[in-house]
Amino acid sequence: MEDRGYVVQLMFGTLAAHTVRAAIDLRIVELMGDKERLATDVAEDAGTAPQPTLRLLRALAGLRLLEESAPGAFSVTSAGALLDPGRPGSMASLVTSSGFMERLMQPGWEHLTDSLRTGDTSFEKAFGKDFFSYLKDHPERSAGFNEAMSQATRATAAVLPGAFDFGRFTTVADIGGGDGTLLAGVLREHTSLTGILYDTEEGLAQAPETMRRDGLTDRCSVEPGDFFTSVPEGADVYLIKSILHDWSDDRCVTILSHVREVLPADGRVLIVEPVLSDVVDPHAVGLYLGDINMLVNWGGRERTRAEFDEVCHRAGLEVVSVTQLGGPGFCLIEARAI
Repeated sequence: MEDRGYVVQLMFGTLAAHTVRAAIDLRIVELMGDKERLATDVAEDAGTAPQPTLRLLRALAGLRLLEESAPGAFSVTSAGALLDPGRPGSMASLVTSSGFMERLMQPGWEHLTDSLRTGDTSFEKAFGKDFFSYLKDHPERSAGFNEAMSQATRATAAVLPGAFDFGRFTTVADIGGGDGTLLAGVLREHTSLTGILYDTEEGLAQAPETMRRDGLTDRCSVEPGDFFTSVPEGADVYLIKSILHDWSDDRCVTILSHVREVLPADGRVLIVEPVLSDVVDPHAVGLYLGDINMLVNWGGRERTRAEFDEVCHRAGLEVVSVTQLGGPGFCLIEARAI
């Protein structure tokens, strides 16, 4: 029965996501705070009906985000506390933005079987064009995508500046850097550095505001372009986060080769990506589901260390270290010119 219950739980994954987002929308964890509270009191504060609120709290307890110590009396677990936007390390914004991403990506998943048979993406079947062409034609969705990427990058932006010795370099170029969240995190911590933020015009739409907000306009240039054609010269560190997993091996080699062409002899390439273990880690299920998502919606893939070694070597680069950045799978891959 335990195995059957586990399979049923997997079937209801999408419903769990909607339940968590509703809890954030209603500020359930914020309203509960650090105290045990009755469902009726939570409902009154949230402006919701008592019985449906009780049912929501029960569902959240079943998801181990709350705990019910007595009938109708609930408290927040350590995992549930991550849904409070006011607490350090909160994941509330990330969960909220994931709702937008789900609506954008779910139609492609309806054709998963086709992708598994052919190896082709399914996004085009649902929307009539590839993912990034679709965003280019829909600015409002592009803005939502950029915000989701910014939210997903904030945790990395907090740890990356201390995970690499940036002090011996002068200029960091963030290739495909979106709104600049990651590069801004590096520049704030390393005040002697200057930056180059490089992405498509759509990807950079919110970047000037990020630079103004963080007081980095004078230290960071914002340059539109296409990394399949070229990347800017003038940096001695090239940062590439969550880009390579969007693309096939051949396309990754193209991107990395353009970086190699402008990389100084003593420069470094920093790739921030999930790195799959050689044998499946059952505690990192999100990475493997993410890998299928790359297949369905982008045509890319997650990779092992050996697979990163291969694409880097084909581009004239050598991986010299892989450092865990925190969280399942995300690593800093440091490479240099061969």
